[in-house]
Amino acid sequence: MKKLAILMLLALELAVCGCGTSPAPNTVSTSTSGFWEAQLSGGTGEAAGLNFVTAFNVTNIGPLDITSFSFFNTGACFANGVKGSTESGTAQFTTNTGTGQVTGNLTYTVTSAIPTGNVLTLTSYPNGLTGTSNGTTTTTGTLSNGVAVGSWTLTGSSDCTGGPSSVTGNFIMCQGAATCTVP
Repeated sequence: MKKLAILMLLALELAVCGCGTSPAPNTVSTSTSGFWEAQLSGGTGEAAGLNFVTAFNVTNIGPLDITSFSFFNTGACFANGVKGSTESGTAQFTTNTGTGQVTGNLTYTVTSAIPTGNVLTLTSYPNGLTGTSNGTTTTTGTLSNGVAVGSWTLTGSSDCTGGPSSVTGNFIMCQGAATCTVP
């Protein structure tokens, strides 16, 4: 009897957890792809000017599929080019079915390979990722006018951070635009 109860609990757990990340009925799926430009403010020394451009793909929730990355200026913090850094990130956003308004969160991390030990992490504020979607409950929409705002932290060498082991600031990251403003 005990084994049967355990098997039934396991089957129930699989049924509940097996739903995956598919959107619930009557929700709108939205995807984003293409280039985003990040503008960082604050910090000291070399860390004060680490702006970059990246391209990634993601739908609704999950890890970013990063297809391109390049700093505009790296200084002592990061080397540009092949094997200069590794990038990773996640996004989680939802789309309002009535208005097409997208809100969510974004994290983006750049880890230096040359020189080693420098890590830049961008974290959007709660619901700091916004935009609009043309999706419906039966079609996946495309995110447009995407903007992410939040804070960044850089940990690493004093050559990069200007002395302390960690510096912080704010960022704005815009989809497909050279400049943008906080919504």
